[in-house]
Amino acid sequence: MAIYNREEFLSRIAEKLGREQKIESVNRPTWTTAPHLELYRDFSKDDLVNMFETQCDVIHTHFKQTSVAELPHLLRECFDELNAQKVVIAGDPRIEEYGLNRFFTKLTESDFYVHTWEADKGDENIEFAANADVGITFSDITLAESGTVVLLNDSGGKGRSVSLLPRTYIAIIPKSSFVPRMTQAMQQIHIRVNEGKLLPSCINLISGPSNSADIEMNLIVGVHGPVRATYIVVSDK
Repeated sequence: MAIYNREEFLSRIAEKLGREQKIESVNRPTWTTAPHLELYRDFSKDDLVNMFETQCDVIHTHFKQTSVAELPHLLRECFDELNAQKVVIAGDPRIEEYGLNRFFTKLTESDFYVHTWEADKGDENIEFAANADVGITFSDITLAESGTVVLLNDSGGKGRSVSLLPRTYIAIIPKSSFVPRMTQAMQQIHIRVNEGKLLPSCINLISGPSNSADIEMNLIVGVHGPVRATYIVVSDK
């Protein structure tokens, strides 16, 4: 990515601060405390999934688990349970990898409306998502401790509104995406940066449906976004 006018910009800030612009590298300080890297270190993927399932009860999120082969059947059960007919899905290559293209194509031959988020469709994407019954994304990193899915929105095809606007949000979670907690998720993102990969322009961390306790600490679920969330853990291919 090209950087324009950086030196002029930094020079202006230094001037406003009343000092010379610092151009030497900064020595990393020696921290007295650090994230707990050892916590849950010995947990297997199955242990992490069990922890995640327990946390789902706390965050009012429905937990399901299946295989790649059974994923279409489980999704159809979810749609029937929700009486859903309008579904928006993120434009993610994993849709094809997990064999869902054919499933969604067959849905459109019935009474379903399925919209795949594509950057070229512009506002049409948002209009559909705002009226959709269900929005579906894949999780990029999954935090077992807090029941959080992490979405790395690094392309226009994924669509940030897919997880935000529909009435129900469904996250498809590859079992391999599990890490214990936020510390390991940030480590993965840091590694991406060190490898020269672009930092996603938006990183969404979603822990179940929206919540609010602004009024007298009374918890209300489903205020600012989806009123229901379902996490589907899928064994990897």
